[in-house]
Amino acid sequence: MKSLSEENYLKAIFHLIDDKNTFTVNELSRLLGIKMPSVNSMMKKFVQKNWVIYESYKPIILTDLGKKEAALIVRKHRLTEMFLVHKMGFGWEAVHQIAEQLEHIHSELFFDKMDELLNYPKIDPHGEPIPDKDGNIIQQNLMKLSECKAGDEVALASVTESSDSFLTYLSQRELQLNTKIKILKVEAYDHSMSVSFGIGKKETLSKMVCDKILVEKI
Repeated sequence: MKSLSEENYLKAIFHLIDDKNTFTVNELSRLLGIKMPSVNSMMKKFVQKNWVIYESYKPIILTDLGKKEAALIVRKHRLTEMFLVHKMGFGWEAVHQIAEQLEHIHSELFFDKMDELLNYPKIDPHGEPIPDKDGNIIQQNLMKLSECKAGDEVALASVTESSDSFLTYLSQRELQLNTKIKILKVEAYDHSMSVSFGIGKKETLSKMVCDKILVEKI
């Protein structure tokens, strides 16, 4: 059984490696806000569990087993977020911290039942893919809203930031998953975007916001 600390490390590594399987102690230390000697010590434990390959002065390699273990922690987190939104009525901006606590429940049956009650969702409330029971993840072919040009029509598919403040910002403007967006204008100076969506709604979004919204073309 994994400790809470081990699970937090695994989840951080999952987000750190993205599409590559390597990372450094320094990167992990910065992400977790934990001193490097402590990170080094934990990585030595991970070597013993065959979760990573770790040699001094070289990037750390996440093994296939380590990747699966990390994905299963993320699975519990994202399933919990879906349950809180779709079964308990929470807003998508309010679920992250609650899921941070519930993801450490060790009962596989608990999360299997949650998955069943949700009809086996593929994505979480923020559009992030939910790993399956074997740690497999569907690949998404998405682009940043900031990469679109005037005239493009897209659907909001995911966000790269799940902070309360950012999700509240989007909710207040009624921008949510599957919202269809038309890009009206891109400002040459600051790359802010004028967009329309819904029934007669228009907004000007900063480049910083557009960078954090992932879309797919319609």
